[in-house]
Amino acid sequence: MKKVILPLLVALATCALSTQSFAETLKIGVQAPITGSYANEGQGIDNSVKLLAEQINAKGGVMGRQIEVFSCDDEGTAMKAAICAKDLVNKGVSMVIGSYTSTCAEAAQKTYFKAGVLQTSDGTADSLTEKGYWTFLRNSFPNSAEADYVADYMIGTKKYQRIVVISDFSSYATGLAEATVSAIKKAGGNVIAYEKVKADSQNFTPILTQIKSKKPDAIFFAGYYTDGGQLRAQQVALGIKADFIAGDANDNPDFAKLAGSAAQGAYIVNVPTPGMLPYDVAKDFLKSYETKFGMLPPSIWTLMNADGMRAIIHAMEQNKSFDTKKAVEYLQAMEPMPGITGPIAFAKDGNRIGSSYMTFEIQADDSYRVAHKQ
Repeated sequence: MKKVILPLLVALATCALSTQSFAETLKIGVQAPITGSYANEGQGIDNSVKLLAEQINAKGGVMGRQIEVFSCDDEGTAMKAAICAKDLVNKGVSMVIGSYTSTCAEAAQKTYFKAGVLQTSDGTADSLTEKGYWTFLRNSFPNSAEADYVADYMIGTKKYQRIVVISDFSSYATGLAEATVSAIKKAGGNVIAYEKVKADSQNFTPILTQIKSKKPDAIFFAGYYTDGGQLRAQQVALGIKADFIAGDANDNPDFAKLAGSAAQGAYIVNVPTPGMLPYDVAKDFLKSYETKFGMLPPSIWTLMNADGMRAIIHAMEQNKSFDTKKAVEYLQAMEPMPGITGPIAFAKDGNRIGSSYMTFEIQADDSYRVAHKQ
């Protein structure tokens, strides 16, 4: 009998310890386009979360709990994003970092809200913080803030007289384009056309030919870099002399690759790029990222999402609690904390407070020159 009972007790004890160890991890989800059109951005987000988890775990974890990361590839589509949300909730995550696009972040929002799972995303569509979901925290800045900057730059600084605005049909692009059109008109500017293109259609010659006949002196593109680079190349090929100004989702190395030599002279609007960040925490993280992955982050969005994760963990540690509701309440009342991308603080609606936009002109070697800043 002892020969039977003793091994059984050992097995049960081992199982209990294993279950306890698993239960005491802090589970963090990543929802990002790890494959698909925006793969390098999604991979950057995934890499940053895993790097932070590794660094924190090496120091003992979060209040004694090791971080366990679960990644789900939403491929940049709303349908897959909804599936990812259910999958990550079923895995028992406390927070989810992502997604990269507003469309995918929005498709997952309700699922995370119902489960009390915190979601921090760089999605900039204003609608993301208008539903009253306490679980959502924007780690970037909303379209409305960028639109005001763009309008001031185009009308107040550049004095453009004939502006064309182009977007795709996504939540992000439509929201930014509409906000920009409104801000330009409010500033006394003249929007001669607002056009929409289908994302990933590659051939933009028909719409650009129509635009050429309108003789614009500026084109503002509110879509993503995968289309922005090709739009710019085809604009130059058609001999359209208008300045090309692209929104923040075009701040990616692939914009210049897709545009080729036409990238020179194009303008990108965004917050400071990773290499321009003056903060020690930014320099340390960039060095660690490059050492681990053999490259720098693809864009500022990688770092924005890393900051979202850092902020939530900071709140939990300050509260000495893993309660997600308490973490949000702390974040919405705290003084700004030092971040990789600058001071971090959140408003009651989940929006990140403060913004500092710049206009970058792409040079012949694809580097950026600061052409204007707030």
